[in-house]
Amino acid sequence: MDPAPNGMDDMGNADLEIDIVNPDMVTLDDGSVEVTIIPEATPADMMPFDGNLAEILDESQLAALSGDLLSMVESDMDSRKEWADIFVKGLDVLGFKYEERTEPWEGACGVYSTVLAEAAIRFQAETMSETFPASGPVKTKILGEETKEKEAAATRVKADMNYQLTDNMVEYRPEHERLLYNLGLAGSAFKKVYYDPNLGRQCAIFIPAEDVIVPYGASHIETAERVTHVMRKTKNELKKLQAVGFYRDMDLGDPEPYHTDIEERKAEEGGYSLTDDDRYAIYEIHADLIIEGVDESDDEIAKPYVVTIERGSNSILAIRRNYDPEDQLKLKRQHFVHYVYVPGFGFYGLGLIHIIGGYARAGTSIIRQLVDAGTLSNLPGGLKSRGLRIKGDDTPIEPGEFKDVDVPSGSIRDNIMPLPYKEPSQTLLALLDKITTEGRRLGAISDMNISDMSANAPVGTTLALLERTLKPMAAVQARVHYAMKQEFKLLKMLMAEYAPAEYSYLPERGEVTARQIDYSMTDVIPVSDPNSSTMAQRVVQYQAVLQMASQAPQIYDLPQLHRQMIEVLGVKNAE
Repeated sequence: MDPAPNGMDDMGNADLEIDIVNPDMVTLDDGSVEVTIIPEATPADMMPFDGNLAEILDESQLAALSGDLLSMVESDMDSRKEWADIFVKGLDVLGFKYEERTEPWEGACGVYSTVLAEAAIRFQAETMSETFPASGPVKTKILGEETKEKEAAATRVKADMNYQLTDNMVEYRPEHERLLYNLGLAGSAFKKVYYDPNLGRQCAIFIPAEDVIVPYGASHIETAERVTHVMRKTKNELKKLQAVGFYRDMDLGDPEPYHTDIEERKAEEGGYSLTDDDRYAIYEIHADLIIEGVDESDDEIAKPYVVTIERGSNSILAIRRNYDPEDQLKLKRQHFVHYVYVPGFGFYGLGLIHIIGGYARAGTSIIRQLVDAGTLSNLPGGLKSRGLRIKGDDTPIEPGEFKDVDVPSGSIRDNIMPLPYKEPSQTLLALLDKITTEGRRLGAISDMNISDMSANAPVGTTLALLERTLKPMAAVQARVHYAMKQEFKLLKMLMAEYAPAEYSYLPERGEVTARQIDYSMTDVIPVSDPNSSTMAQRVVQYQAVLQMASQAPQIYDLPQLHRQMIEVLGVKNAE
């Protein structure tokens, strides 16, 4: 009998070589290893559900997928070009940097109209005070029938989330302030909510609009067929992610920095340079795809994936499924929240730059004309005869100073002709006031003139005038309230996933943390009120209620009403 070939026993069975990637996951308590062999299993079937699928695909397939996705991203960027161009031009008149002008002469006026900066700063300040009070931005709402158990759970969830957002997530408040400022100017801003294993907690970072690329025809970020996040990472950050297996371990060469024209103009406006940026530009593309070798079903329905591509080398670093394994519908997991100032014609919103950027540009031109006219009027130039000589030099004459001159013939008046410069125009000044007023009104930053109102005016009249003045800003803040609600829901899901199963007492907080089941009993919403966007509006509302209560006190809970009024006024220890 001939001997069996190498690798086979006498029964014809082949020897199997099995590489165990993570032996701890398959090692039993007694030290033995349990291995299940699946017939006809593909490499994708053997890969963990949240594993990096780029590890099992060949380079030609990865190169083709990278090329297709990058061409789609470029097309998405082209579709929003008009929105981006208006935004870039508007940054020119933001006015945070004085312009040194040489035209029409050296040292001409270089100031800017403040209407655009004022609108952005005021929106940020007002919205920040409404959405992020000192006690925290989250309040809870009980789901279903109210019980003592649910009330206690809601109290714990509220305390837990506010502690996370105000103390533990140290970056949250600064990121939220940056978001509001950029939202007012650009019209769109984004938050990305995810769990950071390096920090061991959830994160919610601000992403400027230029770094989130979405097809301009998309109606909502949750239904968009493709969302691309442009990230920047240093070589060391990239190596750390490769070392832990999050990205493929491959040599990417030296970084090739990439910046949009919006970023470059922002850097110029802020007074810093991007030339020393040595970070990699990485595209994280959230898209519905059909990947050969992974999707073997016959339905030809694309599924949600996250594909990470290094822009300089066009190399795919990671491909991961972006849906829950138990989800039969294969709905994509949401990571982004879109904040909108005013909805526009496409996906991106319209900001103050788009709305009042033209007023800021016109106001800037008029201000410079008025200042330059005053300069020429106070320090006029003119013509003098060639023979007229001033003893000494030709420096301007200081106040109270007389200089000797040699006159060839006639009087000094006959040898000097000043140019007919005019005083600053009153018409231009009136036009500047008109443009500034219109810009402030359109930017929803005009103030109600309280002095024109009678002290005896009814509260209802005051409330009506106040509501009319604040209605545009109230609509904007209602949109911010809605977006924050979506953000808090994503944060709640992450916190519930990593919350303890049982209560645990934290001495540093002096309270009990929320359990996983507590999060399922309550919903989280922002503390801001979309129906009254400012404290002044709420105070007038309560004044109207107090007037009604004085007429029929028997049907009102006056202690509770006065306590709520004290809370609205911001007085501590209302109880």
